[in-house]
Amino acid sequence: MSDKDEGRRLLHIGAVAERTGLSLRTLRHYDEIGLVNPSERTEGGFRLYSDAEVERILLIRRMKPLDFTLEQMRELLDITHDVAQPDAPIEARQKLREIEAIAIERRTALENKVAMADEFLSRLQDLSSPRQDGVKPETGL
Repeated sequence: MSDKDEGRRLLHIGAVAERTGLSLRTLRHYDEIGLVNPSERTEGGFRLYSDAEVERILLIRRMKPLDFTLEQMRELLDITHDVAQPDAPIEARQKLREIEAIAIERRTALENKVAMADEFLSRLQDLSSPRQDGVKPETGL
């Protein structure tokens, strides 16, 4: 780390991967496509990430289960940067609300899928458990 970095902590890509639960390959891909670029590189070429970049990566990770595309992720990262500014454009706040509505809708769909999966697992457990009264359970799944 150089003198200019003394007040700021930079993490190697391996530490970022561990902290975010993403693979090195995924982090390298995000860098290659310009989604999240490391702050610096070491003399040996290793990627170094600031806490702000790690937060961006965590935001992306949180979007993945909701099936946002890489382009939508890029758009949200830009919007979150814009709305953090004191003179944030109204359009950015409106777009953020639109993305929030999409996220809520997709989360609800995921909840419904989990509920169906739980019902299915419960049914399988009922079928695989021997009954004490000797009667075979009905076989309809």
